[in-house]
Order: sequence, then C-alpha cells, then structure tokens
Amino acid sequence: MRMNEMVRRTRVHERLLRYYEQQGLLTPARLPSGYRVYDESDVETVRRIRCLLAAGLSTALIVQVLPCIRADDERLVPTCPDLRAQLLREGERMARAIEDLRSSHAILDTIIAAVPHEGAGTPRPSQGVAEAS
Repeated sequence: MRMNEMVRRTRVHERLLRYYEQQGLLTPARLPSGYRVYDESDVETVRRIRCLLAAGLSTALIVQVLPCIRADDERLVPTCPDLRAQLLREGERMARAIEDLRSSHAILDTIIAAVPHEGAGTPRPSQGVAEAS
C-alpha cells in the first residue's frame, strides 16, 4: 500500500511514518520512482510502535524491543528471554523519574505557598511605588 493508504489505515501522519523509517522502526519497500510501499504487516508494526511509545519507551529502545514483541489479542507480549529484564530496568528508570518529578512538584508547592496572595498588602511588580509629588 502507498503512503496515503498507510496514513488512513494507521491514523499516523506521514511525517511520523517517515520518522519511524529514519529511526529503523519501519522499512517499507521503494518503487523505482522512490515512492514507499508498505506491507499489510506494517500496519500492525505501527500499532505496536504507538503502543510502546505510549508506554514511555524511546524510539531507540523500541528499535531493540520491537523484534521481541508479539500481539496477543489487545496486549503486547515479550518473546525474547532478556527482554523482561530490559523492560523492568526501563520501568525502574521511569519510577525514579516520577519520584524526581514528585519531589520537584513538592518544592514548587512550598515556594508557591510562601508567595503572599494578591490583595494581602504586598505591591505587585506592576504597581510599583508611587512617586512623591
């Protein structure tokens, strides 16, 4: 199928499909004219890519993971023995990043709580100090 049909079937913009190809996630055939031709299996590959991206994986990691994933009804299942450990490490990395964000959010909340509310007698920067006449 050509690019426009792939876009219609996957609901993924052609720029993203080209990006997936640049990243090594898709390898469509090329006609002598240079046009891309996608296989039916590429529709499922794009679905898997989108699912893995939604799970927070980078395209660099998806390149490694994609050959070791199969679809089982509506979920993806790892098929390579070491993939589970790799995904667990990625999950741990995400958990640390989430905890870092929670800590940052707590610090920001503390700073916000220390800021006087408007109307509490503190001049706003735009008010300035009245000049003496």
